[in-house]
Amino acid sequence: MRRPVVLTSLFFLVTGINGHPAGTPSPRAPTTAKTVITQMFEWTWESIAAECEAFLGPTGYGFVQASPAQEHVQGSQWWTDYQPVSYILTSKRGDRDQYADMVSRCNAVGVGIIADTIFNHMTGESSGTGVAGSSFTQFNYPGIYSDSDFHSCRTTITDWDNETQAWDCELSGLADLATETSHVQSVLSAYANDLLSLGVTGLRLDAAKDIDPSNIASILALLDSQPYITQEVIWGEGQPVTPQLYVGNGDVQEFRYTSALQSAFTGGGISSLESFDNLVGWVSGSQANVFVTNHDTERANSSLNALAGSNAYVNAMIFSLAHPYGTPTILSSYQGFTDYDAGAPNGGAGTCSGSGGTNGWMCQHRWTGVAGMVGFHNNVGDADMEGWVAEGTNQIAFGRGSLGFVAINNADTVWSTTFSTSLPDGTYCDVISGSSVNGACTGTAITVSGGTFDTNVQAWSSLAIHTGSMGSVSGTVQVTFSENATTSFGENILLAGSIDQLASWEPYAAIPLSAASYPTWTVTLTLPANTDFQYKFIRKEADGTINWESDPNREVTTAASGTQIISTSWR
Repeated sequence: MRRPVVLTSLFFLVTGINGHPAGTPSPRAPTTAKTVITQMFEWTWESIAAECEAFLGPTGYGFVQASPAQEHVQGSQWWTDYQPVSYILTSKRGDRDQYADMVSRCNAVGVGIIADTIFNHMTGESSGTGVAGSSFTQFNYPGIYSDSDFHSCRTTITDWDNETQAWDCELSGLADLATETSHVQSVLSAYANDLLSLGVTGLRLDAAKDIDPSNIASILALLDSQPYITQEVIWGEGQPVTPQLYVGNGDVQEFRYTSALQSAFTGGGISSLESFDNLVGWVSGSQANVFVTNHDTERANSSLNALAGSNAYVNAMIFSLAHPYGTPTILSSYQGFTDYDAGAPNGGAGTCSGSGGTNGWMCQHRWTGVAGMVGFHNNVGDADMEGWVAEGTNQIAFGRGSLGFVAINNADTVWSTTFSTSLPDGTYCDVISGSSVNGACTGTAITVSGGTFDTNVQAWSSLAIHTGSMGSVSGTVQVTFSENATTSFGENILLAGSIDQLASWEPYAAIPLSAASYPTWTVTLTLPANTDFQYKFIRKEADGTINWESDPNREVTTAASGTQIISTSWR
């Protein structure tokens, strides 16, 4: 969630998803074979519907977490969506008819809608007119709430060690609803039931940590059906309001997972990530909703994001989709998040092309490795993790029964080894570098024989194979890019180009090169044979700033087979 103040603590990032009648957890999103959620942050309803049909459904995504649907305060900033004025289904994203159309079209291609809902509060502004024309003053929302429907504590929460203050005082000055009262519960449940009547599959409960969990249970008990519930409850050291208090209402977002991945992939060592279910106080994997980043954390730099170096962001998303802990959410957002208040580009209409985004959108859900891992995640289902291998602290591999296998190299050297796997003998298509098309692998092909295979996992890269993506090695060539570039400490050289294997020009999904032979940076990729494409190198600064090398685009045609070396220098 968000409000018009700068975050001063991770604890102000609370958001949530899922719950139901007291003591009876709601079903997790995995009620179907497709379990991955993508948070389409600030996308309009029409653009979400179109993306469900064009990509999300065919690729295997199970759910879209859509931005709040209700009327909110005016303003271009993204956080205005989180200051409700009424429960009219008109927002910057679209009106009621467009929302209903989105839900219907997404459901038709097997993608459920999880509505981001705000039960905790109304506006932070003292007065005004909402985007649908409703006038209000804080604590008085005509026809909905009056002063007595809000808690008497009219000050901002300052002591998170005080349970009463956390539940009854204001989150960053936002009018705090008295969710224990029958009137407020009836209004909130009526709003949720309205969403459910349109075919919404689940609810994300924003700022759930600021609501007594028994009040949430009472509201959910009034719902006409039992949706998927996920709740934003950020853990704080020694604080009395813990994620465990909310598991009776449904799933809970486990923010410690987000922090653990940020630490591990930025130097702490990914070998520490083998298991989460045995960590004291953590939500069990069966009720954890997890993500590498969300809209709040990417802005607060309290998680990995697209500015992270050494491909850490992409590799962490691959890990999240491969590991069995929790229900994963993939954020799909826009480049302007470095401006904290910036609203969505292109009038909020999300646009993607190939394996990347256009018009300021990043479309992380389309990045080749991420999209490939959605199929991996669906294929392995609930298969147990087995055969954990840690080569030092930054190279790991593990299997998911006899259905899938993943290797992640978070080091600056190529990982050349023989892996053992329970996968049946055969030739598999690495879903990080490509896919299986007409029986042939468009990326790296891996042949398993007698329970083993030999391969090279490139620096800062991953490899993932599964029984749902098999093919042959025909039609590809091994291309080594060798770029001479002098850099400063913290800078990295990356590669992007006009084909999917080169991130379709998406700079934030570009391919990292290894500096093991500095000042020569190298990477070896499997590319389609006899193919013309354009490409450029990118210099990524320590702060995430992207600098393309000078024009014109480089052009090359891949060989008919075998290997190919392309040697260049930065320009």
